[in-house]
Amino acid sequence: MREAAQVLTAYAVLLLLSATWRFVPLESRPDLVALFAVYLGLTARQTIAPAAFSAFLVGYLADLLMGTPRGLLALDAVVLCLMGHFVHRRLLVRGRIFTMVFAAAVAVSSGLVLMALRVLVESPLHRMGEEASVLFGSAVLSALAGPLVFRLARAVDARFARTHRERMAALEGLVP
Repeated sequence: MREAAQVLTAYAVLLLLSATWRFVPLESRPDLVALFAVYLGLTARQTIAPAAFSAFLVGYLADLLMGTPRGLLALDAVVLCLMGHFVHRRLLVRGRIFTMVFAAAVAVSSGLVLMALRVLVESPLHRMGEEASVLFGSAVLSALAGPLVFRLARAVDARFARTHRERMAALEGLVP
C-alpha cells in the first residue's frame, strides 16, 4: 500500500510539473522520476521487488506524460531504484545540504543512464555540449527539488506508520 501511495504521489507531482513547466523558459527540468525512484530504493524494506515495480510504474507514467519512447524512463527508474537499494545500508540521506548533493548526483547518474540507453536503442543524441548543459541544468534543478521531494515522500511514508515512533522516524528520514 505504501508503494502505491508513493506512485500516486509521484504521478501527481509529475502531472503538475508537466502542466506548468512549459511556462518556464528553461530547457532543463528537475529529474523527479529519478528522485522518486531512488527514494523507493532507499526505503525498500526486506525485498526490492515491490520498490522496483513501483519505480517502473513511475517511470512508465512519466514516459506517457513526457512523450519519451515507452520504457526509456521506466528502465532508468528501475536502474536508479536498484542503485538506491544497493547503497541504502551505507548511506543516510538526512540534512538539507547532503540531500541536495545526493539529488544532484542522482540526476547526473540518471542522465548518464539515459544517454547510455539512448545509444543502446540507437536514438539520436544531441551534440555533447548541449547534452552536458541539459545534464548540468537538470542536476542543479534536481538538487533544489530534492529536499522537497524527499520530504513529501517521507510524509507519505509517515501516513502508513503503525506507531507514533515509526511515524516520527519516517518524518525524520530514519525509515527502517
